[in-house]
Amino acid sequence: MKLMHTADWHLGKLVHQLHMTEDQQYILEQMKQLIKQESPDAIIIAGDLYDRAVPPKEAVELFNQTLTSIIYDLNIPVLAISGNHDSPDRLNFGSEMFRRQQFYLQTHLQDAWKPVTLQDEFGAVHFYLIPYMEPADARIALADESIQSHQEAMEAVIHRINQTMDKSARHILVAHAFLAGGMDCDSEERLSMIGGTPYIDAELFAGFDYVALGHLHQPQKVKHDHIRYAGSLLKYSFSEANHHKGVCLIHLDKNGVESIEKKQLIPKRDMRVKEGYLKELLETEEEGMEDYLHIRLLDEGQLLDPMGKLRKVFPNVLSLERVGFLGEYKQQQLQKLQDRKQMSHLDLFRSFYEAVKGVELDETRKSYVDQVIHELIQEERNQ
Repeated sequence: MKLMHTADWHLGKLVHQLHMTEDQQYILEQMKQLIKQESPDAIIIAGDLYDRAVPPKEAVELFNQTLTSIIYDLNIPVLAISGNHDSPDRLNFGSEMFRRQQFYLQTHLQDAWKPVTLQDEFGAVHFYLIPYMEPADARIALADESIQSHQEAMEAVIHRINQTMDKSARHILVAHAFLAGGMDCDSEERLSMIGGTPYIDAELFAGFDYVALGHLHQPQKVKHDHIRYAGSLLKYSFSEANHHKGVCLIHLDKNGVESIEKKQLIPKRDMRVKEGYLKELLETEEEGMEDYLHIRLLDEGQLLDPMGKLRKVFPNVLSLERVGFLGEYKQQQLQKLQDRKQMSHLDLFRSFYEAVKGVELDETRKSYVDQVIHELIQEERNQ
């Protein structure tokens, strides 16, 4: 059996207030051409199909067109889960009907430990589709009040799977989670830390033949070759400028994974960081003049409308950084801003509280804030 693993499409994404739909359509057409060439037996999409709970109409249409082409025109099953950016309730509409058409979509944890089974010449391959879950979701679905962290939630789900797992068959796990040791980047929304750390130990998945992950946008393996993030289809921040986006092709034989092959996809417009002095940049002639650019200017003095001038040469400059003009203080402020991006919702509130009140947030108030943040996240995901 040959599988194609992809994730983190983020359809409807805005990057620096620019709609990425045209670029997403281009890369999905390229992916469909690759599907025609490789003829996989199934496609795996490991979460974050959309970029937000209520996606724009254009994003829904693009997703519909893509699925129709893969499932109906090419007759290839698609197995997908919801991610932390998706609305589980909205995506779940029609899921039972979709299953009859070879679109296996899991958005809620209930019954997620019951596998979808596909067959090849060697027998059954069981796919366990585990959507993004908060610890509270696992507490409810598994009726276990002891679950307080993402690690404990995944441990409980894997334990439930192991109770009925056919050890003689091959098993694929699909999940949207943050594994300890994975490398993240700026375009990812950090998973909730309510109830503890969001990190999950990769060793939990040792019993599966392949683990198809979503959430981290950099294609990578975590501790073992068979535990992998496919990465996002496109670059969604300049922190991803050096990434090579694409999909994973997994070849299964009778014993499990025979080989894993990475296939790169080439975007219509790349996302790059370019550095130099304004005069030199304005005289540049090179390939990729219409790429999305973050410009780092080295000039130290005052400049008149540098962005306007640069966009006459590079029409898709999205951001500008005055490296030579910042000085040490502003560099420190930028670093503080980057550090804050890595903080959880609770840590951000605690920092704000301590700055305003001059005292630490006590445990009682911390518990109240935990609950409020959790309710807001659940409300947003269920819109």
